[in-house]
Amino acid sequence: MKEKSTIKVSLYDDCCPFRESISKLFSLVPQIELIGSYSNATAILENCRYRKPDVILMDIDMPGISGIDAVSMIQTHFPDIKVLMQTVFEDNHRVFQSICNGAVGYILKKTDPVEIVDAVKQAYDGGAPMSPGIAFKILHMLRKQHHVQNEEIDLSARELEVLTLLAKGFSYKMIASECNICIDTVRFYIKKIYEKLQVHSMTEAVSKAIRAKLV
Repeated sequence: MKEKSTIKVSLYDDCCPFRESISKLFSLVPQIELIGSYSNATAILENCRYRKPDVILMDIDMPGISGIDAVSMIQTHFPDIKVLMQTVFEDNHRVFQSICNGAVGYILKKTDPVEIVDAVKQAYDGGAPMSPGIAFKILHMLRKQHHVQNEEIDLSARELEVLTLLAKGFSYKMIASECNICIDTVRFYIKKIYEKLQVHSMTEAVSKAIRAKLV
């Protein structure tokens, strides 16, 4: 356990009442100091640089930079900061993506206040706190991911071409022009790519393609 009397915490959440309730909660806990409360993650790198939090409570859904993207930014620039995700939904894919991006834990906003405090302390001490049920979801997703990675991903030559252009940042219109096909056909290929890769977004598709060395 780290030898430190006070855990410095920053909170990112676009819900003002929730921020206020967390602020009141932490004001009652001598071991925790809330050093920053923000409605969005636009200046998160600057805030981390100057405020130097030990733990960040991060909402998933925020305007502008999402919590998922923010945790990736923090992991890249400030890997020692522990990020604990919070949301109202037990969304499998967003849970998994947050953990993959570097979050150390994931709790629901309906979690009991005492458990939220314990989760912050666990995260600070190097633990991986998760609300009941979420740990099971993570294990399930990891098993599924392992199974998919060990299967041959059978993309056609045209699907691989479209996927490669996606990875290069081409828009649907640019892909259509490059491949000499219509945009509806591009959408059809992308839908097939998503199905074969078992993903739900362009970011997931490109990320998985890179990991599988398809592009």
